[in-house]
Amino acid sequence: MHFRYFRCALNHNRYFFLRDFFDILRVLVAAPPTLSIMRMRRFVLCGVVLSFALSSMAATGTHSSVPHRRTRLHRAHSRVTTAHERTTEHLRAERKARLRRAGTEADARAHSVRYRRRVHSVRYAVRAASSPGRVATGFTRIHFVPPLRGSRASLLRQNERDTAEGLSRIEDQAELLDMEAAGKLVPIPVSAALQVDASLPPDRRYCRPWTARFLAALARSHYARFHRPIEIDSAVRTVSFQRRLLRINGNAAPAEGDLASPHLSGAAIDIGKKGMRFSEISWMRGWLLPIQTADKIDVEEEFRQACFHIDVYRGYVAAPAGIHRDSSASLIAADVN
Repeated sequence: MHFRYFRCALNHNRYFFLRDFFDILRVLVAAPPTLSIMRMRRFVLCGVVLSFALSSMAATGTHSSVPHRRTRLHRAHSRVTTAHERTTEHLRAERKARLRRAGTEADARAHSVRYRRRVHSVRYAVRAASSPGRVATGFTRIHFVPPLRGSRASLLRQNERDTAEGLSRIEDQAELLDMEAAGKLVPIPVSAALQVDASLPPDRRYCRPWTARFLAALARSHYARFHRPIEIDSAVRTVSFQRRLLRINGNAAPAEGDLASPHLSGAAIDIGKKGMRFSEISWMRGWLLPIQTADKIDVEEEFRQACFHIDVYRGYVAAPAGIHRDSSASLIAADVN
């Protein structure tokens, strides 16, 4: 509708322009041949010739630019097609090389399925340390074990178990020192496989005896696999210290109530994840999960503080025989380098 109106208006203006132009020509032709009239005639003639020349040039340029534009588009399409063909050929060659490396057709099919479906395992290029002085590089398949996330129900269960086992919360520094002197709290078994964070005060480097046995077993297994020690970030705490901690750490558990921190009983410890490789974290999850399933410990993997919070129960004397041989999580942990 608007286009038709525009065309009508354009034709109307063109009509009046041509009518006025021809009226000027009629006046110039009929006027007596004076000097000014002759100049006007030459000016109008030059204008007419120039207008016809420009219109013909524009028409020629318009018709010649269409094939030129089509040629440019064709060339661009050809370049894109060529690049796509090269990429496709490269991918085909890479796939054929993988199939050749895989060996037989059945192995190649299994290799292709494992390559596409990386849901339960992740491939990483990691350094496999065969000895402390020798490092060998290569590709190692690292199984993914889901995080052992904590919950409100888990914290409630830890407090209920500690209360059922007769573990009281340590109120202040004096009670802490008395329990350490009486042997109810023992020092963390520091060794080449187990270290304590330097910022942890000496009077809080204590835990329950069964927690110490658990730490020794975990540290031995971890050191035998990775030749690296694990580090304890936190152990026993007092109620007064927990109240001060709440003022500066919003992630800390309360000091009283059913959701109080299990550190107040001395049975819980925090193992730092800082500096751990992905393979170590996966191994830790696989090693801890069957013991948690056996109801010997409760694990909360924290990400804001980057640690494994582990509450060890009195019933833990040692890991049940075969628990790390039969469970699927431990089999995954055993396959992690």
